[in-house]
Amino acid sequence: MNVNNQIIPFNKPFVVGKELFYIAQAVMNGGIAGDGQFTRLCQEWLEVNLGCPRALLTHSCTAALEMAAILADIGPGDEVIMPSFTFVSTANAFVLRGAVPVFVDVREDTLNLDERLIEAAITEKTKAIVAVHYAGQPCDMAALLHLCDKHGLILIEDAAQAILAREKDRALGTFGHLGCLSFHETKNVISGEGGALLINDPKLIERAEIIWQKGTNRKAFSRGEVSKYTWVDVGSSFLPSELTAAFLYAQLEQGESINVHRRALYESYYHQLEPLEADGCLTLPCAPGGKPANAHIFYILMRSNEARGELIAFLRERGIYAVFHYVPLHDSPAGLRYARSVGQLPVTQEVSASLLRLPLYSDMTIEQVTEVCEAIFQFFAGTQKA
Repeated sequence: MNVNNQIIPFNKPFVVGKELFYIAQAVMNGGIAGDGQFTRLCQEWLEVNLGCPRALLTHSCTAALEMAAILADIGPGDEVIMPSFTFVSTANAFVLRGAVPVFVDVREDTLNLDERLIEAAITEKTKAIVAVHYAGQPCDMAALLHLCDKHGLILIEDAAQAILAREKDRALGTFGHLGCLSFHETKNVISGEGGALLINDPKLIERAEIIWQKGTNRKAFSRGEVSKYTWVDVGSSFLPSELTAAFLYAQLEQGESINVHRRALYESYYHQLEPLEADGCLTLPCAPGGKPANAHIFYILMRSNEARGELIAFLRERGIYAVFHYVPLHDSPAGLRYARSVGQLPVTQEVSASLLRLPLYSDMTIEQVTEVCEAIFQFFAGTQKA
């Protein structure tokens, strides 16, 4: 166990302000099925604070990605370039439309899509590129925008981990034609499950609202633009409930302060573990000066899969829960069936076998970060003696 005899979990859901009050208010307002007061408040917050023309809340980031695939007119035989080192929803959204994910390797530094490899993956069937901002760190958006403009491709940002992360004072999720956010309980700003679609191309807003409302023009009807609403396009039930939106709005109100605290935890990890990196024991994340975009994840790269497993077990014995991350999609049964890869993806393979995510959550303290770091030092002291 750690020195305080308390478990340090990998993640812990949290309340920061008026979540329960807003939920009660939503119930008292009547009508909690969705697209009510708190849904609109959340959407307005995202539009103002991220700087996008239109935001639509969804019940998950998976739903936002599925909406993006529909809006991009992805269909059978189309190809969509993306990293293999990502969550399954990134690929599923496009496979459901009949498209083929085309996996490209990631960079060694940011673990994001390697923009230098993309052009070789583009064919006459390529329809879109999906940029996944791993750990909230930005992809090279200038390079991706250039490629999309050059080849007439749609750029979709999977910004699930990137709420309030920025590149050159511009919010991630607002560079591409479409951006997708997550508010899952493991993210910086949470609502249990939840997400949002950022529509950055104004030409897509009207259709996005129709898809969001089950394929009907109900939003136009509510604004008095049509005399009745009816089925006009494909769509589905993408809205979250007002209870989810109420919880989320309280979190968004505190979004910046949440990230300030997480950055302090991240920077403490980074600077305490720097001696181990200097000794060649591990590699720290790529964040200039140890300062992350939004401190969504703090990870270390071990020297081998075996060493990672031993460290996970060592920490677990002391009540500290650390976890690995993605199994590469290109090696998965569904990835082999539905997708194809460009090259052997050596960086993806290496990172998947060595990356370890350390505890990082909003209720965590600097003292707990120190406990985790001390345990990691103990582990390496033991392995060096052995």
